[in-house]
Amino acid sequence: MSKRIQDNDEDMREAKSSFNVGNRTTVEDEGMGEFEDPWEDEVESDQEVIVENDDDDEEGMDLDQANEMDQDKEEDDKEVRVYLPGQALDKDEVLEADQSAYEMLHSMNVKWPCLSFDILWDQLGDERCTFPATAYVVTGTQADVAQNNEVLVMKMSQLAKTKNDDGNLSDDDSDDDEVDEDPILEHRSMKHIGGVNRIRAMPQRDQQIAATWADTGKVHLWDLAPHIRSLDQPGTTIPESAKKPIYTIESHGRYEGFAMDWSETVPGRLLTGDLSGKIYLTTLDCSTGSVTPDRVPFVGHQSSIEDLQWSPSEKGVFASCSADQTVRIWDVRSKKRAGLQVKVHNSDVNVISWNRKLPYMLASGSDEGVFSVWDLRQLSQNAANPTPIATFKWHQAPITSIEWHPTDESVLAVAGADDQITLWDFSVEHDAEESLNGTSQKAIVNEAGIEVPPQLMFVHQGQQDVKELHWHKQIPGCVISTAESGFNIFKTISI
Repeated sequence: MSKRIQDNDEDMREAKSSFNVGNRTTVEDEGMGEFEDPWEDEVESDQEVIVENDDDDEEGMDLDQANEMDQDKEEDDKEVRVYLPGQALDKDEVLEADQSAYEMLHSMNVKWPCLSFDILWDQLGDERCTFPATAYVVTGTQADVAQNNEVLVMKMSQLAKTKNDDGNLSDDDSDDDEVDEDPILEHRSMKHIGGVNRIRAMPQRDQQIAATWADTGKVHLWDLAPHIRSLDQPGTTIPESAKKPIYTIESHGRYEGFAMDWSETVPGRLLTGDLSGKIYLTTLDCSTGSVTPDRVPFVGHQSSIEDLQWSPSEKGVFASCSADQTVRIWDVRSKKRAGLQVKVHNSDVNVISWNRKLPYMLASGSDEGVFSVWDLRQLSQNAANPTPIATFKWHQAPITSIEWHPTDESVLAVAGADDQITLWDFSVEHDAEESLNGTSQKAIVNEAGIEVPPQLMFVHQGQQDVKELHWHKQIPGCVISTAESGFNIFKTISI
């Protein structure tokens, strides 16, 4: 759909983050496989030496010099200030990341923008909190012409802990963190005919299969195992057969789409939704590799399918959202009618996320910048007049991605076309009754006059036209995001 397709906006801001306002710097786009050095623009001023006169300091300095030093000090004090979205920037001001707000922050430029990506399971262990970190992702490009597109399997390693602006590590950091090491990016590629609208990897740890939604109307299945093996074992040869799809789904005809999801409860079940409003189920037999596409679609939506989510607890249940402003809950045994249909927004419903820890909680994001949290138990009882548990209009442009934290049921990440990624924690609502009726959701007005909801924990900026984000399931608190301007991988001090 046009609102999700690469805009090719050439007036990209040079912003790096949403936290501090400072002097303007420019970072060159170095192409695929390049990380940006977050400290490349530092000025080595710590070793500045002032030669003093033999006389007393006050006597050895004339009045003009003293006044100049006082003015310089005042200018330095005003040089950096905290920024919140909505505030106006003065001429020649630019946003710069406050390194002290991050445990880790890295940026990566790519040759072609990527609308979608997914994080791959690895064998490095769970609950990883040490640095340097390593992450594997799979993504697909939006190139200038169809034949230049690729599916990329990427390994990001040597992701060091963030060094604060003063050049120091925190007291509990050790030299083992290797903060002076440059991050490393390695990748393997496969040719992909057409742009990649959406890509999803199977959520099972023992499977390394990914699906791509092409703008040609086809859905391709890929075996990523040889490519991951090649990244981990240098010198490993990737057979030519592994550079092609293992299967192509053609159920949608010429209609392209963006909605796609693999089932966590039934390995191999894949849902795909297109711009015509149809949803198809395809089943991959993981033991034999055979693929069975279902030729009969789920029908009912009056406009394009924007997102799909399998229930994390019920094997045959899934949710869909559409540009027809509704969310629908389906049973795979009934294709002609959804079990529940609710109008949840006054504009296109772009994205949904099903809470993995509380399976009755669903979050949705709309084209008008509003996102809401829904209790499905209440929706089933009052579908005609739905009331969300929480709803926020912080973002100033369409919500483009939304995802619950994989292990903390109260934490939600939201991305918008306003260049913001926001992290929310609903556990600040101490009174459950107040949380349900919304009476305790009072915003805090800061000194700039901007209302900041108490549930808003963090605002990340620095990317242009953010398309998608995901939590890393094996690195607690780590978020990876893709945008028109490239990838960010970060971990904040707040979550």
